[in-house]
Amino acid sequence: MTLLRRRRHAANGTRSEAVFSACGAYRYGLTRTWDAALPRMVWIMLNPSTADHLRNDPTIERCERRARGMGMGAYRIVNLYGFRATRPADLFAAADPVGPDNDAAVRAACRWAARRGGPVVCGWGAHGGRQGRGAEMARRLGAAGVALSCLDLTAAGEPRHPLYVPYSVRPRPWPGPAAG
Repeated sequence: MTLLRRRRHAANGTRSEAVFSACGAYRYGLTRTWDAALPRMVWIMLNPSTADHLRNDPTIERCERRARGMGMGAYRIVNLYGFRATRPADLFAAADPVGPDNDAAVRAACRWAARRGGPVVCGWGAHGGRQGRGAEMARRLGAAGVALSCLDLTAAGEPRHPLYVPYSVRPRPWPGPAAG
C-alpha cells in the first residue's frame, strides 16, 4: 500500500472523509456519516470526479439523497477506477486509471458496509464494460461472498449509474455479469 492522505470535515451533523493518493491523482474512498448506529451502504461507480471531504458533486448528492431515503446512516463511494477525472476520455487516457490502492479500498468498503448489514450497490454505467473491469470486479467480489445489487441495468447489462435512475427505484440483487 502506498502513502494515503485522509481529509476529514464535519458540518451540520455529518462527518465526511475522503481518502486520496499522496499525489492527489486518485481518490480511493469518500464517506459521509450522519448516524453511526444505522446501516451503511457502499456505492461502486466508475471513477471519482470533483467531490471531496468538503463538497458533493451531482452524483454524490444523488447517492446521499438515496442513502438517507433508504434509512442508511452512512455511505461510502468507491470506484472501478481510482483516477480522478470528469470525462471518461481523460480517465482512459491515464497511464494507470485503476491506481495502486483502489482494489483494496473497494474490498475494505464492502467489509465496512457488511458490518452494519448495508447493501453494496453497483452503478458504474456503460463505461464499466471497458477493459472488462466491471465484470472482473463483480466476479472478485462475488467470489468473496459480497452480495451485489444495482438500481437498473444498461442495454449491455452493466449496472446503471445512479444519476440516471429515478429516486423511486430501489436497489435489487444483481448476480453479476455472468447471470445478469
